[in-house]
Amino acid sequence: MTARPARNPARRDQLLDAGLAVLAEQGARGLTFRAVDARAGLATGTATNYFADRDALLAELGERIHARLEPDSHERDAALAGDPTPAVMRRVLERVLARREVYVALLELRLEATRRPGLREALTATVRARFEADVAFHEQAGAPGGRRAVALLHHAMEGLILDQLTLPEALGDPAGAGDVAEQLAAAVLAVSRSS
Repeated sequence: MTARPARNPARRDQLLDAGLAVLAEQGARGLTFRAVDARAGLATGTATNYFADRDALLAELGERIHARLEPDSHERDAALAGDPTPAVMRRVLERVLARREVYVALLELRLEATRRPGLREALTATVRARFEADVAFHEQAGAPGGRRAVALLHHAMEGLILDQLTLPEALGDPAGAGDVAEQLAAAVLAVSRSS
């Protein structure tokens, strides 16, 4: 079944945000067009006007997640002042924890990508594009270490975020997670400066 071209961007975003909520609450198995329509408060069949099939919906959800997790312009401007990385990592963690549902949906989507080659390809492209944007921002901010430092920061922060979203008390006090984010960034930068 091919979706008709729907041209209402606000409605598409509404459906995608509803899809993120369904994905976060019910996992990939619960993500149906009917569930998305219901969560969005729209008539049954609306989502089929916007997405050709479930795979198209899943791929667009990956893009929407990353758009929802983007820093705003004030945060970007603040990060460009001085050596921003530790403070930026704290704000990344705070932003993700404030949008918990969005990141949980990303985790669900990543798990689903292990079973769906098409989704894996689309999500890999989305994550790679975000990574390249982060590398460019890191270099624009004058932070040391380049691509390697950004990769290390991604790996470290993704582990910290996973812990905070799933088992926040397991490795320490969740209230101290912002300090941990800054310490991780400082450690990565120290290694980057010395190598």
